[in-house]
Amino acid sequence: MDFAWTDEQLAIKDAVVRFAKSELSDGVLGRDRGGEFPAELWRKCAKFGILGLSVPAAYRDESSLGETDILTAMLAMEGLGYACPDNGLNFGLNVQAWTVQLPIVNHGSEAQKRKYLPAMSRGDLIGAHALTEADSGSDVYALKTQARKCDGGYVLNGTKRLITLAPVADVALVFVTIDPALGKWGVTAFLVDRSSPGYTAGETVEKMGLRTIPMGEITFTDCFVPEENRLGPEGAGVSISNHSLEFERCSILAGQVGAMQRQLETAVAYAKARKQFGQPIGKFQSVSNRIAEMKLRLEASRLLLYHTAWLKQQGKPAMMEAALCKLYLAEAFVESSMDAIRTHGGNGYLTGSEVERDLRDAVGGTLYAGTSDIQRNIVAKLLGL
Repeated sequence: MDFAWTDEQLAIKDAVVRFAKSELSDGVLGRDRGGEFPAELWRKCAKFGILGLSVPAAYRDESSLGETDILTAMLAMEGLGYACPDNGLNFGLNVQAWTVQLPIVNHGSEAQKRKYLPAMSRGDLIGAHALTEADSGSDVYALKTQARKCDGGYVLNGTKRLITLAPVADVALVFVTIDPALGKWGVTAFLVDRSSPGYTAGETVEKMGLRTIPMGEITFTDCFVPEENRLGPEGAGVSISNHSLEFERCSILAGQVGAMQRQLETAVAYAKARKQFGQPIGKFQSVSNRIAEMKLRLEASRLLLYHTAWLKQQGKPAMMEAALCKLYLAEAFVESSMDAIRTHGGNGYLTGSEVERDLRDAVGGTLYAGTSDIQRNIVAKLLGL
């Protein structure tokens, strides 16, 4: 593996950083307090090319980022997380790019690709990934939402919860069962338009962090879905989900690597400027050691991310690596967020400092896309335990 970046790849990251600093850096504190979804910034990101990172050029408009591979896309998303302090916006963009658009790229019909991918990459359509239910979180395929075959398509009944972007989504990639007796072999995926009769999106739920990206329920009540909206064959839902999860578990946290870089730089600058007992606090070993740990977590996270992305680019399976990446990055962001607050002291605890927000946002990473406990279970199983 050669992780030396080309000039072209570094230019893409630099372009993303410049864009984010110029267009996405202001007003985060107010949006976080109000739980406000930045629809205009979402469209700006789409126009710039962020949402096109997971879409082949044939299915999107030209953008300043051009054609990218998975490694370059991870580098770009790292740059976005570094320069855009709105972790919620970064998270939402990654959710659509890797858990909605990428499954359509890999498993969709030509008609589905033409209908959804250009509009999503332009920001004209917002897509939600609807898998979780009240009784199927970590037990992800114990689905109750069911699709009954009928003339010309299927009728869906059930409710999805904790769905990112649900209150604002125009289309949902929905995973249901066609027959509970079939277990995971009955899980089937559908692309369901918000305009479909029987589709109801709930209100935005309040949450601890990632407040600028809405989450909520989607309920299907005798919701008819035409057969051409099924993604892949019946029973292919598990393979579609597993395939996208390997990408998701590395890509969805790429922005957190950038955020950890931002945290580190901010902590170092503060430790140099803040004086106590006649010297900068960075001269105290308890402070400097804590910042050294932040650097260690950052570099270890970066290597795990790049390794997983490299394997996917080579077309190799990466279930173990993706689980390790998701587990370590999520936990590392929480720990580094705590260390950033400790370094800033009382100021870091204040909402106005914008230091504490990273911690609230980071906790979500230990839960979404498979909890840390589930990642440990995956690793243990792959080790033969």
